[in-house]
Amino acid sequence: MDTGRIAVVGAGVIGLSTALCVSELVPRCSVTVVSDRFSPDTTSDVAAGMLIPHLYPGTPVPVQQRWFRDTFRHLSSIASSADAADTCVHLVSGFRDRGGLVRSQRVEDLWDLQPSCDIVVNCAGLGSRALAGDQSLSPVRGQVLRVRAPWLKHFLREDGGLTYIYPGASHVTLGGTRQRGQWSLCPDADTSRDILARCRALEPSLHGAHDVREKVGLRPDRPAPRLQTEQLARRGRRLPVVHHYGHGSGGVSVHWGCALDAARLVSEALRTLGTPAPPAKL
Repeated sequence: MDTGRIAVVGAGVIGLSTALCVSELVPRCSVTVVSDRFSPDTTSDVAAGMLIPHLYPGTPVPVQQRWFRDTFRHLSSIASSADAADTCVHLVSGFRDRGGLVRSQRVEDLWDLQPSCDIVVNCAGLGSRALAGDQSLSPVRGQVLRVRAPWLKHFLREDGGLTYIYPGASHVTLGGTRQRGQWSLCPDADTSRDILARCRALEPSLHGAHDVREKVGLRPDRPAPRLQTEQLARRGRRLPVVHHYGHGSGGVSVHWGCALDAARLVSEALRTLGTPAPPAKL
């Protein structure tokens, strides 16, 4: 089977890049991104977006190197294009240019998508704790500040990357925190003051920064990203699910390389759609 209806759950950088890779690798399929949150309201929108190698203890190093290399090459190709200022917009526009669809919907159970799709790709990030029953997935809370400081052109970081100043196209991101097991999405005033003090000590000109805004996101952390096909079965019907989540703080750094692997799993699932397969295990 080389055609099919694919639903990608999640509209962060992982979900959008996966949807785009699937549409490129399996062009005869219809691909729909399903989510209750789209940019600028995703965890990916909070991330500073720096391309820094991230170590996953549960993933072989050569695989991680390939993910990073593929992502680096992809982003390098965008860097000199008109889309360089906003890669997320590039993902959305590129996906829609290939006939991709988006649907605003909160997914409580992956099986609920079964009547309208043949394969589900689960890119729900931390939501996969409930959707996939994955208790190894936990939040790492990140709080940052977005400020206007257009004179800053180079990034600075120290404390193992805990304190950083990352200039972007429209604002400068100041960070940050890595609070494991913390679920609160409400900005903490004391944390904001601490971030600002640390960053001003690193770059005193930030005393002149203005339009300070607080942002909070929950990184979906586990020992290794889950890239795996599972066969759901109910009432005599099967629903292949390609799981693609759990990138923690390294999602931006490996998103394209991982998305290529996820797209290959979707292609394989399409070819075996009529063949019985055992359920996957976490």
